[in-house]
Amino acid sequence: MTIRQLRTLVAISDSKTFSAAADVVHVTHAAVSQQMQALEADLGVALFDRSTRTPELTPIAHKVVSKARLLIESYDNLVPSALGDGGLSGTIAFGVLRTTLTGLTPKAMSILKSKFPEIGLHIRPGLTGTLLVEIERGTLDAAIVVKPNLLPKGLTFRELTREPMQLITSIDDPEGDPIKLLKSRPFIRYDRNAVVGTLIDNWISARRIQVSETMELDSPEAIASMVQANLGVSIVPDLAVKPIDVVPVKRISLGADAPTRVLGLIYRQNQVKTKAIDELFDALSQAIEGAP
Repeated sequence: MTIRQLRTLVAISDSKTFSAAADVVHVTHAAVSQQMQALEADLGVALFDRSTRTPELTPIAHKVVSKARLLIESYDNLVPSALGDGGLSGTIAFGVLRTTLTGLTPKAMSILKSKFPEIGLHIRPGLTGTLLVEIERGTLDAAIVVKPNLLPKGLTFRELTREPMQLITSIDDPEGDPIKLLKSRPFIRYDRNAVVGTLIDNWISARRIQVSETMELDSPEAIASMVQANLGVSIVPDLAVKPIDVVPVKRISLGADAPTRVLGLIYRQNQVKTKAIDELFDALSQAIEGAP
């Protein structure tokens, strides 16, 4: 039995199929099957019910997965715990929101790497809900997320910044009233599955604004590009750290009662890489404070 085999088993449990797990652990489908056969032989138990079209974990396999998560976490934290460096010379598995990929994240990571060049970074983009699950499972050390309404037990959330929503429209659009624009122009909706999408929908519903939805996208860059092409208007976050190449659109405030998302760094309370997480938070804070 090896750590690699246990990682693969956990990946199968999380992603539900051998093929998806192969992508997660960066091996072939055949290698996943071979690892699982070897693991079953080592343990002397059947981990999968192969009578179904897609092999499913057996009841004992679910128990093994729970134990495997703890073993993997202990293994990953072995060096920083023994050295007492809090992970400053190891690797940080870091989850980020897609809206931060071209602004906040690269600037903060540059600050962090300039101070601690030995730190390795594995960056994984995703939505808040997905990143929270990854944090709870221990597959991510920390993540930038929108503050959840209910903080999962055992996790710590440290606020970084607050970003109010704003309306964007084509630069050539003469109208400057956000309510009139929402009522009279096609509406490009932010992904409903994202926390931001829910904030925006609730704000529109509370004001009983009838919008004419034309498309739904999960990329702020794609939304801005559609707006620039005069295909509609949208509501997006006013990013604390702007991307280097900002799409030229007209940005209009929604007023004092604009919906606002709270961005923060979230991680497990029993995190061994405490120093690394603190330095990560400081780098993110510096990037925000230094933004124009």
